[in-house]
Amino acid sequence: MDTKLRKPALWLVIALVIVLAFSWLAQGFNTSFGKVSVSRIYFDTEKGTLSGLLYLPKGAGDASPRPTVVTTHGYLNSAEMQDLNAIELSRRGHVVLALDMYDHGHSAANAGVTGNFFAFWPTAIYDAVQYLYEQPYVLKDAAGNGIIGVTGHSMGGFSSTTAIYLDEQDFAASGIRKIYAGLTHGSDYQWTGMLGLAGMTAIDATVMAENAGGRTLGMLAAQFDEFFFNADGATGGTVRKKDYVATSSAKAYLQQEAPQANTWYDTPDGGKRIVYQPYQIHPWNHFSTKATAHTLDFYKEAFKDYAGALTAIDSNKQTWLFKELSEFVALIGFVMLFIPMVSLLQKLPFLRKSITGAITPRQHPKPGALRYILMAVGILLPAIIFPAVMDKKMDGTFLTVFRWVAAALGLLGLVIAVRCQMKKKEGGNPVPGVLLVLAAIALFVLLTVPTFIQSPAFPAPTTNQIVYWALISGLLALVMMVLNFVLLRRKEGGKCEDYGVKASPVSVLAALATALIAFALGYLLVFAIDALFVTDFRLWTFAFKTFEMSILPIALRYLPFFFVFYFLSGVSIVVNTNTDKLQGMRGYCRAILLNAGGVIIYLIAHYGLLFLTGTALFPTQALSSILLFGFVPVLSIAAIFTRALYKRNGNVWTAAFLNALLMTLVTVANTAVYFQR
Repeated sequence: MDTKLRKPALWLVIALVIVLAFSWLAQGFNTSFGKVSVSRIYFDTEKGTLSGLLYLPKGAGDASPRPTVVTTHGYLNSAEMQDLNAIELSRRGHVVLALDMYDHGHSAANAGVTGNFFAFWPTAIYDAVQYLYEQPYVLKDAAGNGIIGVTGHSMGGFSSTTAIYLDEQDFAASGIRKIYAGLTHGSDYQWTGMLGLAGMTAIDATVMAENAGGRTLGMLAAQFDEFFFNADGATGGTVRKKDYVATSSAKAYLQQEAPQANTWYDTPDGGKRIVYQPYQIHPWNHFSTKATAHTLDFYKEAFKDYAGALTAIDSNKQTWLFKELSEFVALIGFVMLFIPMVSLLQKLPFLRKSITGAITPRQHPKPGALRYILMAVGILLPAIIFPAVMDKKMDGTFLTVFRWVAAALGLLGLVIAVRCQMKKKEGGNPVPGVLLVLAAIALFVLLTVPTFIQSPAFPAPTTNQIVYWALISGLLALVMMVLNFVLLRRKEGGKCEDYGVKASPVSVLAALATALIAFALGYLLVFAIDALFVTDFRLWTFAFKTFEMSILPIALRYLPFFFVFYFLSGVSIVVNTNTDKLQGMRGYCRAILLNAGGVIIYLIAHYGLLFLTGTALFPTQALSSILLFGFVPVLSIAAIFTRALYKRNGNVWTAAFLNALLMTLVTVANTAVYFQR
């Protein structure tokens, strides 16, 4: 084999071996090495189609029905985020359904239902309970009551609460309770007044206490939860330290005047209650051995009368984390395979046209205060604007000032363009000024006109916020590049080639074709791994996972806008890393710093202050800050692809197309999509 082919082929094989080996290992931990069958199931409901991962211990069936648990995720997540509960409960003999909520993962609500956010998701767990109750492997008592537990995180916790309430209402007519116990993670009763379900009043702690029907109930109320469990009368944002058991809501829920955390209390109706208060934040609940131990302890107590059908294993002896670690290594292998795959694809006749020439690193510029200031601003600015931009408060002070800054940048660009045009005979180039004017106009429009509003065209509300931030961040990268050129690089002899954008139309088309083929082959592997092992490639909240084909048209609508970001951020990486002193790992570290550094600093400052002082850097930024955990791997991987492919291709086009394709689908498929798909 040609040496130019041998090396990328070898790395491709290594990457595939890593993917296959660690996906197989992840399957082993997921199935307790063959003791549990794991399969994806679908079932229809009045509101749509629900899907989930069914964990069925060996032997469970007509002859040996088992206590069963429905466990589900929160907003913008999917069933896989409940791996920890599903694996550990099934190891101990429970049947478990890890449920995709409506319009999340592989579940979908019917058209006409999804327009109202609160109209469809609250009943997801109860709809799943109706299905499970009819299955032969689900245990029932002599009276026909279901021995089913419901557990959910955040939005899934709301659905768990709703399910118990609805089950108690149905009990009044049927005399049968299908739900035996319920444990919520990361949810309280603040949300319930917004439900608006027919015949249902707001479910506060008192109402819940009165409708528990003697069930065993629990609540996991993390001390640093970004959303819930606030002190009575608390103001000034929710990202603060909490002590839920000290609130009136907890006292009503536990029916105690001075309750303590992690303590069981009997209730007058014959039930039991407990509140767990781990030292963690909201998304930590679904990636925590402590939270998992609390869940196991809860169901050990709740199902103690049915212990004979279960396997006794200490709650601290957990294996789910090994499954997550295996999937993380498989994720590394998955990311690794794209660079050699592209290298091999570019040996093909047409695709090789995407390569525009060899790269000669330029001399590293001399350090200086202005250079460091511009770089620091470029790194930090996307993080600084993040809270205001994600809130999209057009009349807010910050965005108002931002608009005037954009207008000023436009005037500056016009001055630069005119001066350069007047000096064109002396080598002046008006292009940087024109680019600054165009960037300023685009910024002003984005900051003035409401854009990416949830609609049938853009039906993913959180993706709308993300793409809005991405566009503004990309334009700011362009602004910083122009300022850097005008103030520094023009004097140093900066050239167009330094930016990696020079390419013929044929080269750009070949780059697009290369990226499309690599993207398709990559996701073909994602689906193959799911079919073989029922696993995916993930790290906590970030994942390359399977999706329903109805997602693709929606992703295509967002794709051009994400491309703008990955193209402009890619150009910024190229021009700031292609020097003789930034070769090897130093160049990749600089690329990651440029792309993800601001986000990382934001998270450290935001959550560092939360844990140190009890109040986060931005106390009002709950969901937005949580989203940033997924931004770190997205932006880091994109930076690596940009740097690696530029070194091979001599331009930024292939990396920009590939990053846009991969990360758009990750963003859309891993969030929530409403309205008709």
